[in-house]
Amino acid sequence: MSLARPRAILFDWDNTLVDNWAVIHAALNVALTAMGHAPWTLAETRARVCASARDSSPLLCGDRWQEAQKIFYDSFQASHLEHLREMPGAGAMLGELAGQGIYLGVVSNKRGTYLRSEAAHLGWTARFGRLVGATDAPHDKPAVDPVDMALAGSGIQRGPEVWFVGDADIDMACAVNAGCVPILLRAEAPGAGEFADAAPVRHLGKCLELVALVAKSEIRRASFFVRQIVLTMNPGGTGLATRPPAG
Repeated sequence: MSLARPRAILFDWDNTLVDNWAVIHAALNVALTAMGHAPWTLAETRARVCASARDSSPLLCGDRWQEAQKIFYDSFQASHLEHLREMPGAGAMLGELAGQGIYLGVVSNKRGTYLRSEAAHLGWTARFGRLVGATDAPHDKPAVDPVDMALAGSGIQRGPEVWFVGDADIDMACAVNAGCVPILLRAEAPGAGEFADAAPVRHLGKCLELVALVAKSEIRRASFFVRQIVLTMNPGGTGLATRPPAG
């Protein structure tokens, strides 16, 4: 599949641009234990935490979901900035892409206030047109509402010139739902059947590989237009302009 050069790239946040799993895991287990559930391992947390707290808390905690959500966020807020780390190469990648004039945004299922405070803590706020988190839009990822909100004011519509980059099935589903290009960014290759309903068009193992992918798409697009110009000059269809005889 040939990729058009993106006018916009929307990113997931946790495990795509930043690593904050230790704090998420600890806060989740505080809430689970308080609700009478067994704590999760870190591997279970990584595998299960995709949906927003707004969508997942009622499923886990029933009628006490608001109490559980408060316990989680009280614990998370106490230390999430202290332990926040960027994913390797993420800052450099964002700088490269922003420097090329590509519109950047974030669509995350982390609550919007925490998302934006983390971006500010890393000094990344100015690199994004919009940072949209859980509860900012009427519905959370994988719904298309946060995608529309992230693109609002950019003049860019959902479509093949918008790439959606994330690390989980919910990100790929959101991309497909929105008619955008799903790009999987994580060290681990896709598991068998993991993305059966919304498969990524590319898997990248490192952040800076995205910069290279954009560069390749740009070269292909430039080559296409050069060929069109040559064919216009030489309608014979060979793609090779011929020089008129001398004299």
